[in-house]
Amino acid sequence: MIKNKISTNDSEKDGQKSVLNRRLFLRSAGVATAVGTLALGACKDDDDTVTPTTPATGTVDLGSGDVGILNYAYALEQLEAAFYEQVVKTPYTGITAAETTILTDIRDHEVIHREFFKAALTAAAPTQIIPGLEVDFSKIDFTSRAAVLGAAKLFEDTGVAAYNGAGKFIKSADYLLLAGKIVSVEARHAAAISDLITPKTADFASDTQIDANGLDKATASATILAAVQPYVKTKLSGANLPK
Repeated sequence: MIKNKISTNDSEKDGQKSVLNRRLFLRSAGVATAVGTLALGACKDDDDTVTPTTPATGTVDLGSGDVGILNYAYALEQLEAAFYEQVVKTPYTGITAAETTILTDIRDHEVIHREFFKAALTAAAPTQIIPGLEVDFSKIDFTSRAAVLGAAKLFEDTGVAAYNGAGKFIKSADYLLLAGKIVSVEARHAAAISDLITPKTADFASDTQIDANGLDKATASATILAAVQPYVKTKLSGANLPK
């Protein structure tokens, strides 16, 4: 009996330590991103090939060149921030204190990312920034842990693949550097969510996230936009994004 009790306590301590470690790396990632915001806010856009957004037609065109890619990232960050804001506002049934802390940390990061791109685009291309998007989460059951974490995994994995797919088209070294910093944070989010779904397994970096070369997958913007469009009421067009 005493042996079993000791084993249980040790297990609880290990679990608490694991949660603490996840919180520490998530918080550290958020601080790094916030610092990066200051640098990008001072950048100016040199790309004259941008296509204006066209909300009057009911479709928002993300534009072209570097500004188009920034708008693309901004759209994805708007979606993620809105999702985690809803998750924290309406916790799923049975959510634990540790899960609440982790999801709240991720929400805070995504809000930083959203505001980061909004400020950068306002400074670099104020006439080209896309508007705030109207999201649609009606397909997600926010009372269900499985549904919420499943959607979180979809958004995080999609976000990482989107940044990786767009990175090779970024011309500005400043933008590329900061996009690299943000995608690394998104990858940490993806690992944390995977660990919540299947704790202490290798699924934090599964075949759905990593390619045969051991690298995070990179996905074209058209595929990414098609995957997230069901969760955004605003119609998005990436027709002029670099390909």
